Amino acid sequence: MRRTVRAALEEAAVQIGRVDARVLACHLLGTGRAWLAANPMHVLTESQDARYDLLVAQRVMGHPVAYLVGTREFYGRDFEVGPAVLIPRPETETLVEAALARLGPAGEVLDLGTGSGALAVTLACERPGATVHAGDASGEALAIARANAARHGAGIAFAHGSWYEPFAGRRFDLVVANPPYVAAGDRHLAEGDLRFEPREALTDGSADGLDSLRAIVAGAPEHLKSGGWLLVEHGYDQAGACRALLGAAGLADLVSIPDLAGIPRVAGGRRE
Repeated sequence: MRRTVRAALEEAAVQIGRVDARVLACHLLGTGRAWLAANPMHVLTESQDARYDLLVAQRVMGHPVAYLVGTREFYGRDFEVGPAVLIPRPETETLVEAALARLGPAGEVLDLGTGSGALAVTLACERPGATVHAGDASGEALAIARANAARHGAGIAFAHGSWYEPFAGRRFDLVVANPPYVAAGDRHLAEGDLRFEPREALTDGSADGLDSLRAIVAGAPEHLKSGGWLLVEHGYDQAGACRALLGAAGLADLVSIPDLAGIPRVAGGRRE
């Protein structure tokens, strides 16, 4: 017997909670929460009923909701995501805010390890006069980033390669990066959504999680214009280490910026 929307939601909520149950139902039916509330007695088709059960079962197994529905909101825009890229997180909006505060209306920007393109696309949309470049070592990630750029009408020059490799000889007003920074032995890699996200985007395999940050900071002086900024996201306990790296690279006006939870999340410095 086919279920009503209300019955399906009530059964799912017991297993995965009401919020996730509603998100998956909205995705399945192509509707919003208001429609669900207004149509509780709507009867699902057989295929919808079966598909909803499958989505709920996948969520019970731990699959991230963002991967199940294929999108995640970031800075007020929806971005396509999939297992080839990290799921954009609210704390990374701290990096966006820091970048926008230091980016002029027509600056040149480089996003290293762009993943879904959330950073690059957001900066391009918020500063339409800027010239935005973005790179990633993963071809699969670049395909998703390009799709997100097209989705939001953002003109971005994408390049395939590791960190600064595709940008030899180029200098920018702003370099941003949200690199892998989780220590290789961190137990969180085996918990929650992280189990399903691309391992290489979470950790570079270093014991302290800082190898990628070391490479990005070390290469910054030769890729920043005079007065240009480097801004990087880092782990909750890496602010001191990042400050030391930025200082050792000769960058000035060092900053440490907390996220909305008050946790140091973004480190940066300016090339004099």
